[in-house]
Amino acid sequence: MPAFKIIAKHKALSLLITVFSTFTVHAQTIRFEEKDFEIVNVKASVVDFNGEKVLKAERDLNTIPFDINRLEETVDEPTFLKLKNVNLENGIVEMKILAQIQNPSPFEASRGFIGIAFRINDDNSQFESIYLRPRNGRSDNQIQRNHSVQYFSYPNFKFEKLRHPKYSGQYETYADMGLNEWITMKIEIKDQRATLYLNDQKYPSFIVNPMLGTLKNGSIGLRVDIGTIGYFKDIKITKY
Repeated sequence: MPAFKIIAKHKALSLLITVFSTFTVHAQTIRFEEKDFEIVNVKASVVDFNGEKVLKAERDLNTIPFDINRLEETVDEPTFLKLKNVNLENGIVEMKILAQIQNPSPFEASRGFIGIAFRINDDNSQFESIYLRPRNGRSDNQIQRNHSVQYFSYPNFKFEKLRHPKYSGQYETYADMGLNEWITMKIEIKDQRATLYLNDQKYPSFIVNPMLGTLKNGSIGLRVDIGTIGYFKDIKITKY
């Protein structure tokens, strides 16, 4: 083969690799409110929602399959939009969130799982999280209402483990909330304590003390879980 043809083929191959690499990087990140997010086991897009731009996310079942017969093993996983270039130890994370139930849903018992992950390490193998179950907030079943707000620490302390009697219910609680409505969620993080405020209330809805993870700092994530369409806006991070 003539030398100029070999050179042309190499250039074409290099261009193809560059284009593919660029597309791959773009597909793994999304920009919203002048912030860049890494897409981690979710499907995400910026959409028009009731006349405003918001960030939409749903769990990607192709990357982490769900198995109702292995519930604890296949929920409370790293399924979030991870804020890039942020390393928070102590501070405040706040945003507005709205949850809907997917239709059809891969999990009929979905409660609209949505919330915040924090102190996420580089490879997403450890993090803390507080999330909401808005469908429970106005249930007629008091036991469900008691499970409206949940803390967990990945990977060693998921929700089911934290329901063991030895934890005395200290890692979940009730709060008034509902599906299809914007909820202001603010978490104040201070050493091993996390304090949750909902809808600009003066007093906290939930106090986690102590948190159970070993990490002292890390990134922030916008979390959704099985059967949930999550919407996010007005994201603000304040470091101490």
